Amino acid sequence: MEPLTALAVALGSAWGSGLNLYATVLVLGGLDAFGVISLPDSMAVLSSTWVLAAAALLYFIEFFADKIPGLDSIWDLIHTFIRIPAGALMAAGAVGGLDFMNDELQTVAALLGGGMIAAGTHAAKAGTRAVINTSPEPFSNWGMSLFEDVLVFGGLALALFNPMAFLIGLGLFALLVIWLVPKIWRGIRRFFGGYKDPDSLRHPRQEGAAWGMGSAGFSGGPGDWAPPGGGAAAPNTSGSTEIAKRPGTDPAP
Repeated sequence: MEPLTALAVALGSAWGSGLNLYATVLVLGGLDAFGVISLPDSMAVLSSTWVLAAAALLYFIEFFADKIPGLDSIWDLIHTFIRIPAGALMAAGAVGGLDFMNDELQTVAALLGGGMIAAGTHAAKAGTRAVINTSPEPFSNWGMSLFEDVLVFGGLALALFNPMAFLIGLGLFALLVIWLVPKIWRGIRRFFGGYKDPDSLRHPRQEGAAWGMGSAGFSGGPGDWAPPGGGAAAPNTSGSTEIAKRPGTDPAP
């Protein structure tokens, strides 16, 4: 495998693992098993019949679990401890036969880099799904799940057969994630804030608004009233003890 292709496969396998680990294993292992590509010896286990069978079964389960709102987030939470280590190991395996640097240093760099890429991709996927799950309809969830599957298959095909195009696309994807993560975080915070206080979503409180202030000119607590013009009420100099009434409360004649 050419050095550029090996680098693209290392980064692509880590990136694909963050989105869909089992699809990544099926693509790489299946193409190697049918002789379309030749993976490094350190990744030969992916083309094992048992590994491919297990990956196919788990991909089948994930295909449906990933399209059920709520269940997909639980699935993502569980796979936090699976996708990231698997992505790191596959990245290290892809560069195992290269001589970029000292073998130990190269393995450590591949593990760290692959783990970071897998973690970033997984976090973007899980966060996006958490925001989408706030929508009451399931169609956006189905569409995003299918899009992720197509993205994995297409991205790995580029990594194998057009590595330079894949590396450029991966750079653009990283910029998109950097731009998207703060928005995802704000969406999640707003959702859970609304869950604790549902009225805050339906009737957001205006900053600086005093208690009781309305179009009639009320301000302060109950019993206090200020004229709509904003001026202070004139002092009572007649000695009368009659209590001022709010507008509209006088009895009909």
